[in-house]
Amino acid sequence: MDEPLIELTGIVKSFGPVSVLKGVNLTAYAGKVTALVGDNGAGKSTLIKGLAGVQPYDEGEVRFAGDLVNLHSPRDAAHLGIEVVYQDLALCDNLDIVQNMFLGREKTSVGTFDEAHMEREAAETLRQLSVRTVKSVRQKVSSLSGGQRQTVAIARSVLKKAKLVILDEPTAALGVAQTEQVLNLVERLAEQGVGVIIISHNLADVFAVADYISVLYLGQMVASVKTEDTNRDDVVGYITGSKTYTGAPE
Repeated sequence: MDEPLIELTGIVKSFGPVSVLKGVNLTAYAGKVTALVGDNGAGKSTLIKGLAGVQPYDEGEVRFAGDLVNLHSPRDAAHLGIEVVYQDLALCDNLDIVQNMFLGREKTSVGTFDEAHMEREAAETLRQLSVRTVKSVRQKVSSLSGGQRQTVAIARSVLKKAKLVILDEPTAALGVAQTEQVLNLVERLAEQGVGVIIISHNLADVFAVADYISVLYLGQMVASVKTEDTNRDDVVGYITGSKTYTGAPE
């Protein structure tokens, strides 16, 4: 196995007297999809917010591409190439696709926005991801479906040259066809060498795209296994605490 892209060791996070993460280990690889699953309150969001630099960990070690790093702010995470696509997507409905993809880092030429350059880059990024559901990069986001919005949010992270993309419930509230589009996009990301961590309650989606599955239970990582070496019933058991993982964590 290649060197991990991201490796968390002994991660601890508390909020006052409440211990949320209790010595968590997590590994993810470039070009692979790692699913992070667990029931509500397991600590998934807290673990991801630490990776995003939003809520720094109290204790533990974070290695990125083998180097020990500190994630004290979102800027630290972005500098490494870590991008998070949250459930709310953080898109502006009144702007078009190009404007959303370049929001806050617009290209300029002679003191004005270089619209042609941004439009070309946005279109090329969508093409690289084999996105064919968007008619025009000048469509307003307000006119897009849920699946198309998710596509724009993911493409924006690719445009930022992300090395690790974290997707928080990317198929929540999507229909069957839109879910398939998003899962195909996740696979395209991995094929391009991007490391992907996907948080999902939908185990059908997890088994469709994940290479590895890591299970959090009450703030502890209770299982880390190759998808091909497990099954839905076992994973449900790890999530609910009714089954104990006996293999060595990946």
